[in-house]
Amino acid sequence: MFIDRVTVRVTAGSGGSGICSFRREKFAAMGGPDGGDGGKGGDIIVRGDSNLATLLDFTYRNQWEAERGEHGSGSNKTGHSGADVTLPVPRGTVIRNHDTGEIIAEVLEDGDSFVIAKGGRGGKGNSWFATSVHRSPREWQPGEDGEAFALEFELKLIADIGLVGQPNAGKSTLLSVISAATPKIADYPFTTLAPNLGVVQLSDSRTFVVADIPGIIEGAHEGKGLGLQFLRHIERTRLLAFVVPIDSMDWQEEYDQLRNEIAQYSSELAAKPHCVVFTKMDLLGEDDVPPIEAPEAFGMFAISAAGRTGLDELKLAWWRKLLDMRKASLQPIKDVVLP
Repeated sequence: MFIDRVTVRVTAGSGGSGICSFRREKFAAMGGPDGGDGGKGGDIIVRGDSNLATLLDFTYRNQWEAERGEHGSGSNKTGHSGADVTLPVPRGTVIRNHDTGEIIAEVLEDGDSFVIAKGGRGGKGNSWFATSVHRSPREWQPGEDGEAFALEFELKLIADIGLVGQPNAGKSTLLSVISAATPKIADYPFTTLAPNLGVVQLSDSRTFVVADIPGIIEGAHEGKGLGLQFLRHIERTRLLAFVVPIDSMDWQEEYDQLRNEIAQYSSELAAKPHCVVFTKMDLLGEDDVPPIEAPEAFGMFAISAAGRTGLDELKLAWWRKLLDMRKASLQPIKDVVLP
């Protein structure tokens, strides 16, 4: 089951209290204060884990509490700190404060760690309050409470290319033939009910990741169909591929509608580089690209996933565009002019 949004309650451990204690040993009846400090409460930590692809584990348990710190003891002994609790999440997880909506952290890489709830500080024992004129202090501090939040975890898949198209446009079939992914494929709409990721392997160890999301229908940005629920999964893609089947009633209208739905959902997403991919070309028995107006597209491609035609040209064009974008993102080092 693909779960991409959960709400959890986290509570960091409270700090242990300091104590009031006096040294009492043989031949040292008036030994002075020796109350130790309380230990620190455990933190709640979120860590990225590349082995995870969903937030399903958090549906079985949605409350997490770290261990509290132990109280101090005599002989200036500090209590043990509470154990931290680490929550593994998939790469691409956004952590928000459920009540305020504020983004606390974003996990983008494997091993990224963030303390999202800090444990309480341990209280001081009475030995801290001893002075030259106050030699027998009985003051001590209680431990502080740990932070507690209701958090929302939202998963946004990380991929290089996002496939965008209407139901039955051939997105899943395309993904299945260019990668080892095995999405559900059938001859009826909305067979894709959850996003799918596939790794495309070229020669010389060149790879990139393609994401397939459920079909986009008119009004998807308003919540119609499954589009709005999963459009966020292509927010982190580097470029988009608008998939238009050759058996569409109007190629231009379908392309324009897809572009409009993306723009209505996010202007930033609409500004990403994109291309147009015409699928099911085997139905026509030819490889010519249909004539449509797409001046902002960096390319238009005609393929047949069933006939395995046009795929190599498409994959190579995607790789070259990704490579150009990567080079453009590298800022040149400016010469330093000494005075």
